[in-house]
Amino acid sequence: MTNRMLPLITLLALVFASAGLQADSRQHIDTKSAEALERLREHSADAGRLAEAAAGVLIFPDVVKMGFGVGGQYGEGSLLVEGEPVAYYATAGASFGLQLGAQYKSEVILFMTEEALADFRNSQGWEVGIDGSVAIADVGAGGKIDNITAKQPVVGFIFSNKGLMGSLSFEGSRILRIAR
Repeated sequence: MTNRMLPLITLLALVFASAGLQADSRQHIDTKSAEALERLREHSADAGRLAEAAAGVLIFPDVVKMGFGVGGQYGEGSLLVEGEPVAYYATAGASFGLQLGAQYKSEVILFMTEEALADFRNSQGWEVGIDGSVAIADVGAGGKIDNITAKQPVVGFIFSNKGLMGSLSFEGSRILRIAR
């Protein structure tokens, strides 16, 4: 464990222990992931078509971000290959700056090529911006995704019940495989 990960792990442990959160079961993750993928399709038909064409779809249906000066986020999700869950992952990240409160969001990462999917699956822990880049989908009017983003090897979507959130980033998120 690196020294820079210690504050993040400590923060996440304190936040989630105090909130009384428990690890989700496979069934819960699968159900929530299917619901999140359906919500993404409702926000953008182009996103749905991209998901169908992807070699792998990583879905974090409930990512909670909390901050009190220093912020942290955590969520559990599943990796779908050919529409079936093949592995389970957790995402975590830390942020610094003026922040207060909590936010819930969903994140979907599409691995558009077999090579990008294999690189992700063969990693011991995948940190966005270091181990791989995620192009945030630029969704325009009518849910259209620009062609440049759609051609990237890894494309990401961040959304809530209110819609897609284009101003956010996956940068600094660390994704680790978990046993379920």
